[in-house]
Amino acid sequence: MKILKFGGTSVANSQNIFWVENIIKKESAKHKIVVIVSALHGVTDKLIKAAEYASVKDDSYLSILKKLEDQHLLLVKELLPILEQSSWLSFVKKHFNDIEDLYHGIFVLGELTGRIKDKIASYGEFLSSNIISARLQYKGFDCLWMNSADLIKTDDNFTNAKVNTDLTEKNIREYLRVHQNQIIIAPGFVAQDENNNATTLGRGGSDYTASLIAAAIHADELQIWTDVSGMMTADPRLTAHAKPIFEISYHEAMELSHFGAKVLYPPSIQPVMTKNIDLKIKNTFDPDAPGTLVSHHLEVSENTQQIAVGVSNMSHIALLTLEGSGMIGIPGISARLFQCLNHEKINVILITQGSSEHSITLAINEKDRIAAENAINFSFADDINLKRVSPVKIENGLSIVALVGENMKNRSGVSARMFGCLGNNGINIRAIAQGSSERNISIVISENDIRKAVNVLHEEFFESEIKQVHLYLCGTGNVGSKLIRQIYDQNQYLRENLLINLRIAGLSNSRKMIFADKGIPEEEYHHWNEYGQEASVHDFTEEIISRNLRNSVFVDITASPEIPKVYEKLLKRSINIVACNKIAASSDFEQYKTLKNTARNHNCNFYFETNVGAGLPVIGTINDLIKSGDKVTAIEAVLSGTLNFVFNNYDGSKTFSEVVAQAQQEGYTEPDPRLDLSGTDVARKILILAREAGYPLQFDEIENISFLPEACMQGNVENFYEKLSEYENHFKSLLANAQKEGKILKYTAEFKNGKAKVGLQHIAPGSDLFHLYGKDNIVIFNTLRYSEQPLVVKGAGAGAEVTASGVFADIIRSI
Repeated sequence: MKILKFGGTSVANSQNIFWVENIIKKESAKHKIVVIVSALHGVTDKLIKAAEYASVKDDSYLSILKKLEDQHLLLVKELLPILEQSSWLSFVKKHFNDIEDLYHGIFVLGELTGRIKDKIASYGEFLSSNIISARLQYKGFDCLWMNSADLIKTDDNFTNAKVNTDLTEKNIREYLRVHQNQIIIAPGFVAQDENNNATTLGRGGSDYTASLIAAAIHADELQIWTDVSGMMTADPRLTAHAKPIFEISYHEAMELSHFGAKVLYPPSIQPVMTKNIDLKIKNTFDPDAPGTLVSHHLEVSENTQQIAVGVSNMSHIALLTLEGSGMIGIPGISARLFQCLNHEKINVILITQGSSEHSITLAINEKDRIAAENAINFSFADDINLKRVSPVKIENGLSIVALVGENMKNRSGVSARMFGCLGNNGINIRAIAQGSSERNISIVISENDIRKAVNVLHEEFFESEIKQVHLYLCGTGNVGSKLIRQIYDQNQYLRENLLINLRIAGLSNSRKMIFADKGIPEEEYHHWNEYGQEASVHDFTEEIISRNLRNSVFVDITASPEIPKVYEKLLKRSINIVACNKIAASSDFEQYKTLKNTARNHNCNFYFETNVGAGLPVIGTINDLIKSGDKVTAIEAVLSGTLNFVFNNYDGSKTFSEVVAQAQQEGYTEPDPRLDLSGTDVARKILILAREAGYPLQFDEIENISFLPEACMQGNVENFYEKLSEYENHFKSLLANAQKEGKILKYTAEFKNGKAKVGLQHIAPGSDLFHLYGKDNIVIFNTLRYSEQPLVVKGAGAGAEVTASGVFADIIRSI
């Protein structure tokens, strides 16, 4: 015999009941079955709500009852032909008359006891099961309605009664021995005490009814039919990549259910688990889907690939911490604590205690926090007055996340992976609990981090094939647009070869910004600023933080002095930063160190390779040298692709002003070319290299030997070009003096003996800096290891494409 239970959504209306009928038809063709049904979806809650209205003399209960009556009358009309309806319509009306009489009594007395609440709540299942039984009998099935309340006997703890298991099982076995119908239909959730007063089995009561009947008769299988295709690896409302679990052990199912998985209620599993009866969770609306088998036959092997079976979560949690030096080594403290909570009927969800015995931390439902605080402080009042313990400390707004799996105990490093991926995403853990069985690691975190944590853990343990990365790009100009194009073009390669999926989750320029958690589609990118919202650095930053997505990278592709001001705030939320912008790394040394330390302390990355040499691996080379124990002693470099382009092309055939204008037109200069020609940009770059090499240099300590007349630096960019033309003879003389010596002009940077300088130099043909063409850069490192033959990095040091590719490489490196 099989036991089938259908939940409230499965019997919510006539269309859903037709699905149920087909399932019953199929199963009853092969087996005798007992079918347990819940009340129509939402009916029990509405019955209780109406009773609460009546208890405060609010006659709104009448309209609720009328709607419920109409709902059941309509169901009869849709399930039965006209000739069969009369008696069943009368049946519904009679019982709603009885219900209304009960509510009238509640209204008059102004009182709603647990006993009356159970009586009221039992009507939902009573009505639904009778109507469904009538439908099956009309369709010709060998079907009998069984009142499970007559058979399931409990104590008189109304609303959450405890079952007398021995008597209940005896009653069920005897009833099913006498009644041999192919199909038995029965209401779930309902029972009776020894005086035949109606009681209910609490949350998940219909599952419990089905489990009790299955255990009593040693059923072949218990089937729980619901609106999802079994248990999932995570809550699909939190992660779009949740997967069905095809097979799971009883213990794993209990752990997942305890910590929030809504498909099963833990006590309902206990009777069938004790009798080693298989349990299947199936989808009423997709009956051919395999569902989840909860089995006692499941074997765990060290060779099993899957470490965990699921991630579950529970919200609205409060942490209670009782601590004090008077607790150390004193027996009975824990017993007193749990006894006072038990007296208030407060369920303890999670417990953790340090080996010092100085404190005990408990997780409870947030709604119980005030009652728990009062109970504990009252119980420990004398100890609190004597300063042996402190008043209980309460933290609200928390959630529990649990990683569950039998196979976790056979694998080392599971906890490290779990805490590592959470830490790398800035998720702070408030409490940790792990049982000796090692099948569950539970953590308490902020409610605000729940979606992020579930997705991070699910990705780490169930989606290792693809890592979702969320990019927030600030700056969509020349370099930014090239970077975006590269991301779209390269993403398929990254998915297939590096198992990374880049999502552009946010874009901002100086005017507009837009966000899309699932990524801005390529076809929508060109029109994004048409429907973006008004942009500000503050709003862009706050939105990134509030969305709190895993594996987030903030990319600054601007020259704005405002944007680096938000770096520290983002790093403190463990958001990786990739900066093309040089301002942060060349700011005050203490600020530079603060940003580097903040990134390290919050397990994230701050990369700015393109600050020097565009896409050349200059900063990365320094970092590798330092990490391997080498020391940079001197640096000689041409660091401006703009200036190199200018002096490579200034040969007297064009004016200096024309060559600079050409460099700007081809995209080699900053928007204001004076930043390049003044040497400020080069000074920033050598400063950054010196700092990365370990020298605490400040910007104003760099000697800058300018070749530009002071007048060229006055006014706007248009005036700048006018002045360049006026001083053409000055630039010709610079060129002539170099040519007279058989040399060429190069704007160089030098760091040596802890000091740095930048300026225009005459370069001889024998120098490594001589053969440098176009917009190329060169950096020459002298180190302890590279003392006789220096280490040289050379290549294109300017241009939107190569700079974008350098930013792209930093993005990949940061994740």
